[in-house]
Amino acid sequence: MTSTHSYQVKHDIPSVATYQHLRLSAGLSGKTTEAATRGLPASLFAVQIMHDGLAIGMGRVIGDGGCFYQIVDIAVLPEHQGKGLGKLIMQEIRQYLDAHAPSSAYISLIADGKAQDLYAQFGFVLTAPASVGMALRRPK
Repeated sequence: MTSTHSYQVKHDIPSVATYQHLRLSAGLSGKTTEAATRGLPASLFAVQIMHDGLAIGMGRVIGDGGCFYQIVDIAVLPEHQGKGLGKLIMQEIRQYLDAHAPSSAYISLIADGKAQDLYAQFGFVLTAPASVGMALRRPK
């Protein structure tokens, strides 16, 4: 675990409860315990930002480990936002990708709102109009 002032970087998958709490508290959609229990262990890489022993931010990389990588779950608790922690999470993720993803790998993410400004700092560009993101919305 590395330290940046009162925050520590931890390369570890969050627990299901921590994952659910961070997503909801940061304004992301909720995930069921079943979904989180299945999905979290399949992470290629995960980073947590710790403060006073508690996870206050996270990010993950998912994919097949060769051709495709997707950055997901970038979340920071509201009371810790605006302190550069999203940037710290992305720095850790970018270091992982630079060390592990083949040069031909397709690395993607979905940027909500102003988050695209953060991701642009790490080399991400809008894919439209050549391609656009799409999602399958299933009834609950």
